Amino acid sequence: MSFYGGGRGYLQQPSTGYPGAAPGYPQAGPGMPMPDQGSPYPGQAPYPGAGAPYPTGPTAPGGLPYPVQPPSAAIGFGGGIPQPAAPYPGASQPAAPYPGASQPAPYPGAAQPAAHYPGASSSPYQGAAQPAAPYPGASSSPYHTQGLHQVLTQGAAQPAAPYPGASSSPYAGAAQPAAPYPGGPPQPSASPYPGAQQPYMANTAGGYGTPSALPPGPATYSAPPSGGYHTPVPRQQPQYNPQSQPAPTAGMQNLNIGSSNKPSSQVATPSQYKKPLEQGTLKPHSPFNAEDDCQKLRKAMKGIGTDEKAIIDILGHRIGKQRQEIKLMFKTMFGKNLVNDLKSELGGKFEDVVLALMMPADEYDAYELNRAMRGAGTDEDAMIEILTSRSNAEIQAASTAYKKLYGHTLESDIKGDTSGHFGRLMISLATGGRMENQAVDMNKATMDAKALYDAGEKKWGTDESRFNAILASQSYEQLRAVFDEYGKITGRTIEKAIEGEMSGYLEKGMLTIVKVVRNKDAYFAEKLYKSMKGLGTDDKTLIRVIVSRCEVDMVQIKQLFMQIYGKTLAKFITDDTSGHYKRILLSLTGETY
Repeated sequence: MSFYGGGRGYLQQPSTGYPGAAPGYPQAGPGMPMPDQGSPYPGQAPYPGAGAPYPTGPTAPGGLPYPVQPPSAAIGFGGGIPQPAAPYPGASQPAAPYPGASQPAPYPGAAQPAAHYPGASSSPYQGAAQPAAPYPGASSSPYHTQGLHQVLTQGAAQPAAPYPGASSSPYAGAAQPAAPYPGGPPQPSASPYPGAQQPYMANTAGGYGTPSALPPGPATYSAPPSGGYHTPVPRQQPQYNPQSQPAPTAGMQNLNIGSSNKPSSQVATPSQYKKPLEQGTLKPHSPFNAEDDCQKLRKAMKGIGTDEKAIIDILGHRIGKQRQEIKLMFKTMFGKNLVNDLKSELGGKFEDVVLALMMPADEYDAYELNRAMRGAGTDEDAMIEILTSRSNAEIQAASTAYKKLYGHTLESDIKGDTSGHFGRLMISLATGGRMENQAVDMNKATMDAKALYDAGEKKWGTDESRFNAILASQSYEQLRAVFDEYGKITGRTIEKAIEGEMSGYLEKGMLTIVKVVRNKDAYFAEKLYKSMKGLGTDDKTLIRVIVSRCEVDMVQIKQLFMQIYGKTLAKFITDDTSGHYKRILLSLTGETY
């Protein structure tokens, strides 16, 4: 019998068998039930079926009395029904007190109560506390479909699972699923009622559910509530769509930009991060004769008028080294500076292209960097493009040429024209100290990816210096591995992290490093596209990119331009430029004019 308000009974007592005989229990006194007072409720309300005598009887092993069977109809639960063992506080329950032990029925024909665990309720009577429902919407009471008399005489239905992972069907005829108590033998899994779908959590031998397969990407699991584990909430996979990226065309669907611009769950290996193939459209002219070329150039500029086609045929089809030999030979043969003669004969954008071609590559980069910082305002885009895309040797050569041409260092001018974290990033890149020959180290890539996460998205505020240290020092191949590992750890691209943590030209500089690292050719294809799209033309960018890349990787840039934008680079140049300016640009990109 259970006492009012609990249904659990008291803990097993020593041999005295009466509450108060052991420390910690209420002592006998006024208000306590006495053998001649029946069994009162708290507050002295009569017990249902008042008149039941206080149980006495022969002494059981251990000193505890067995209950005496009261007369028929002496107790009010259904009339004449025999009561289970231990009906009063302090009596020991004959049932097994731990999971897995056999529990005898409290009276003939009675059904076994639900599997127990420490703290579970064993009372089968109305008013007793029931275990929690095992899933939302499930009833916790085993008696809601049966009358009390039927329960006591024919056997009660099994209540809901008493602990996370155990399932016990409350419906007649339902198959029993996995193990009903911790450590018990696993049972065949079945739905809790006919026709029901299996719950999300799959049972395991340990009793705790295992989440079903989730989409790629990390998932967030909530802490288990008191009633058990609920369905994990998968984290939504971010989509890569940088604001600066143009609308994709059909050609972009099969385009492989760098190693990956989306988080990947595949295991990366150092062998997949290799330096891409680079091919220029402007090849060494053969046979090459600097003396003959000087004669033709002299003739094209002598007298009235200028033969621009002859100039294009020579300077537009010679690589930089050959052009420098021509410049030296021209002065040797005619005692005149070829560059000065070209300036006097040409004009407009065509002149700008030709003069750019007559500079060595290091001097041209130094010239463009100085132009970007000269006068009012700063052309940060030009600075970012040059310093993020050049090799160590190219940057160091440009820095040396800068000092020679302008009398002060590149670093000092950067300090004077920029500030803050953006200025520090430009100075870091201008040192030309990137670890270009660094072997790809996947362990280091993982550590650097975690460091970037800790410096940005993980905390309030951003440690820009940490981003600067990693992005400005590691090789392109190593950074590709870092970016891929970042996606696996966080489920977000490094681009999204930078966009969310930084702003202004610092954000633009960091994103440009990422673009160049992922695919330098795609970056320059984008630069060319933006220089010509819409109204007007950004001629400085158009000229700088074509002149500086025509001997390096213009073949790949043209291929990606077509894939991404659906038109050839030649078509864009033809539609956006004209005259000799158009012809020399087409010549440098390997097209006929």
